[in-house]
Amino acid sequence: MELRGFSDEYGRLVAGWAGTAQEVGLLCGRNEYPFPAELIGSWRTVDPDIQSYLYFDGETPVGYGEVWLDDEEDEVELARIIVDPARRGRGIGAELVRALLKPAVAAGHPDIFLRVRPDNAIAIKTYLDVGFVDVSQQEMDEWNAAQPIPYRWMRYSG
Repeated sequence: MELRGFSDEYGRLVAGWAGTAQEVGLLCGRNEYPFPAELIGSWRTVDPDIQSYLYFDGETPVGYGEVWLDDEEDEVELARIIVDPARRGRGIGAELVRALLKPAVAAGHPDIFLRVRPDNAIAIKTYLDVGFVDVSQQEMDEWNAAQPIPYRWMRYSG
């Protein structure tokens, strides 16, 4: 398995991995199905602080995720993590998160975070297994104040 930079040719493929409105919501925060067409072209943003990646098994993409760099806050956030539904349940999500941690750690910021919907039990278990822990309730409340829904915020504990 190998993590590679994302290229636009895979946008429709990755968007198709979100097979329900709930999965679209988990991926991008918008509960629409099918995946909003206007977002497909925005996978790879012009923002240099967002690094988009595909996770490959040989030449077949099996996962997608982003690393958001925040120099101002001196932190990194992992985001928009999804695995091909045909490959779920095989540990690829954990492998993908571990692979995304490499460029996140290499960025040199002391903290790596992610946010997940509290009802996404499979993702939460994966993140816990990889080494993420919940932030304090005070931090969670503070960070959720500006969010459209209350997320479960987690910090990588190494």
